[in-house]
Amino acid sequence: MLRIVLFLATNLAILVLLGIVMSVLGIDSRSTSGLLVMAALFGFGGSFISLAMSKWIAKKSTGARVIDTPANQTEQWLYDTVRRMAEEAELGMPEVAIYDSPDMNAFATGMKKNDALVAVSTGLLQSMSKDEVEAVLAHEVTHVACGDMVTLTLIQGVLNTFVIFLSRIAANIISNFLSGDEEGEGLGFFGYMAVVIVLELALGLFASVIVMWFSRKREFTADKGAAYLTSKEKMVSALRKLQVHQEPSHLPDQVAAFGIRPKKGGLADFFRSHPPLEKRIEALQKL
Repeated sequence: MLRIVLFLATNLAILVLLGIVMSVLGIDSRSTSGLLVMAALFGFGGSFISLAMSKWIAKKSTGARVIDTPANQTEQWLYDTVRRMAEEAELGMPEVAIYDSPDMNAFATGMKKNDALVAVSTGLLQSMSKDEVEAVLAHEVTHVACGDMVTLTLIQGVLNTFVIFLSRIAANIISNFLSGDEEGEGLGFFGYMAVVIVLELALGLFASVIVMWFSRKREFTADKGAAYLTSKEKMVSALRKLQVHQEPSHLPDQVAAFGIRPKKGGLADFFRSHPPLEKRIEALQKL
């Protein structure tokens, strides 16, 4: 319930903020150029505001506790391991956190490479050996070092812009065709908005295929980075441990793409954020 409330509140705040910005800038969304600016503003603005808030949302939705001063040997080891890897990757020290969940997972997020968050679940710490946890941490640090969060946000922003813009252009064409004029009265306001929503859903589906394709590619890269920072044997062992425990990820949507385990859902490979574990293991074994 907390995750749902945070998701709805965040998106409502983004819409209100961007609406105010449009009003202040005097952008008229009825013209083609104004519509394009509005689409870019909402497409990129929403993505980057979500990214900027991702650490806060991740901490609140998972209940992650940041390790400021390690309280035991496990926390000290986690902190030291991430710090060593960050130094090897020439990164600023990320925040290191633990969240209470039986789900065997970990994730990284953050708007900047040098101001990121790396978090692991208690389930992962309890189920994996130190070598396997080390490989998972290396996987997440690689995501940060490659700037995957920002790149995915840019791709999402571009696609959001085209989805918003093209759906309204198409709705205007349909409305004008039905009315025979350029006032958009053929569908009426509610009919127009219904067509826009349907088109956004359809175009958004195709956009998701592109985003998920990129996410799957970055998983292979993060696995390779983990093999470099630790060893491919450790990373393979960690992935095999995930194969034994087949339950899906329960991470919030904002960070699910950068978790070590796939999130539940996806009707086909095209809509999955992670490649199958057997393909990831096969790719590592070929290194």
